Amino acid sequence: MISVCLGASQWLNLNLRVVRITTVVPDLMAEEDLQRFLLKVQQLNALVSSLDADPERRRQLASCSDHNAVVQLARSWGYSIGRRWGEPSVESPRRSNLLAEAPSASGQESEEELCSGRDWRLMRISSNGSRSPDGFWYQQKENEWLTLLKGSARLRLEDPEEWIELSVGDQLMLPAGRRHRVERTDADPGTVWLALYWNESPGEYRVHSIV
Repeated sequence: MISVCLGASQWLNLNLRVVRITTVVPDLMAEEDLQRFLLKVQQLNALVSSLDADPERRRQLASCSDHNAVVQLARSWGYSIGRRWGEPSVESPRRSNLLAEAPSASGQESEEELCSGRDWRLMRISSNGSRSPDGFWYQQKENEWLTLLKGSARLRLEDPEEWIELSVGDQLMLPAGRRHRVERTDADPGTVWLALYWNESPGEYRVHSIV
């Protein structure tokens, strides 16, 4: 069909372009494979160096029963050594328990970023009998949705003033700019929050009630 619609010289030029494209793509893929291979070598070298500095790691590695066990153990230490030549870059699922971490020190609070994107982040917050300092108010530029995974808490909101008691399973939506503070959290074993922050103007989000 192409030869009927195009002149001979045009058809030849078109086919030459197709040939060039099909010959360039494998070269590009080979370069990507090479970069992956070099990265794997770097990861292996870093892993070997860590074994020299940590005899316990060497013992754990020696106890692995097969290649997959070695790959999984190395991944838990932050090294990616399992990908083979030409294998696509696919990140393995990461599994953890939101309630397994030890509580913060008494009177303290700690935060852990679980995941994030260009304009959002999901945080795990652990409080152990902590409260906002006297006179301090949160007034962030982000919207905040939160829920309690463990324990209880009391929040104070301003404009208008509200006092809110939260227990496990309760959720609360705080629009950007709403002043609030934490008045109380449980002592050991503490209070664990799940908080989602994102940047959007009012009216661009919708909160659904959970019954």
